[in-house]
Amino acid sequence: MPLAEAQFGFAIRHPRYVQIPAIGMRIQPDSLAKAVLADLRKRNLSGDAFDLIDAHYFYPDGVAAARVARELGLPLVITARGSDINVIGQIPFARHRMLMAASEANALIAVSRDLATRMCEMGMPADRTHVLRNGVDTELFAPLSRERARQHLGLDERGTLVLGVGNLVPGKGFDLLIRAVAMLTNVRLLLIGNGPSGKQLKALAHDAAPGRVEFREDMSQKELRFAYAASNALGLPSLREGWPNVVLEAIACGTPVIASPVGGIPEMLGPPDAPGRLVPEREPKAWASAIRDVLETPFAPEALRKYALRFGWEEVIARQCALYESITFTHFDRRA
Repeated sequence: MPLAEAQFGFAIRHPRYVQIPAIGMRIQPDSLAKAVLADLRKRNLSGDAFDLIDAHYFYPDGVAAARVARELGLPLVITARGSDINVIGQIPFARHRMLMAASEANALIAVSRDLATRMCEMGMPADRTHVLRNGVDTELFAPLSRERARQHLGLDERGTLVLGVGNLVPGKGFDLLIRAVAMLTNVRLLLIGNGPSGKQLKALAHDAAPGRVEFREDMSQKELRFAYAASNALGLPSLREGWPNVVLEAIACGTPVIASPVGGIPEMLGPPDAPGRLVPEREPKAWASAIRDVLETPFAPEALRKYALRFGWEEVIARQCALYESITFTHFDRRA
């Protein structure tokens, strides 16, 4: 039987990013499940058309997928990404439904060891939890000439540039990055992203580092590679993370990273030869010092590239496919 997957996606990624009435958040999984089942009936598709339900993000996607898997009689895999466990998992009614879905799943996937630990602490089954990190597209994200990259983005070709990429929300800590850059002479900051904290961050930048912080809207992956290549370093002072792709994307483009030791980041930047620094303190002075240290360290682009290649997709894909096959064959053998 060829392996087929019914994958679920949903727009809500963090309750702080989008204001959702509590009742709306409660019914999201059921509404999503009903919509999927109705669409399958419309297409005249039954459970026989699929081998596996694969849900990415635990709430509402994983909870909805559990209902669909139950009704179709299919095995279920749910992948946790980060804020679904770290943030939504702290909401009692959502946590209860996530735990119920986890109890029904054949396997759970965490994108980092830290996230797997948090899932088990919540009460999810450790014996069915697998760690499968995200990979980095090393063909798309590759070193480019810094001069060419800055020209492409219309950036000043001179001087030192620090980059921040992510949603403009308090949890990303970009206020700390702005204050740190403000303490460094002749260093500019480029922040790429959208979010509710944009107005406050722009006001802070105007007061703390006038003329040295530039904001850009979200970029496509193809454009973002130019931003990594254009920069001398990436800063990620997050309060929480799952497995932030921006860290490996930057390194694959030859750009070192300064980041908080949260989520899966220590798994990326913890090795002694990692091209970057972990900064546990949440003080501008400590971050300014770490940024200065990284900027003054002569990282060889080819060494950064070699480091990033450790985190390609090939191994992850092979392990994930093996997991799918094992679950599928076990499930259908039991039904035979």
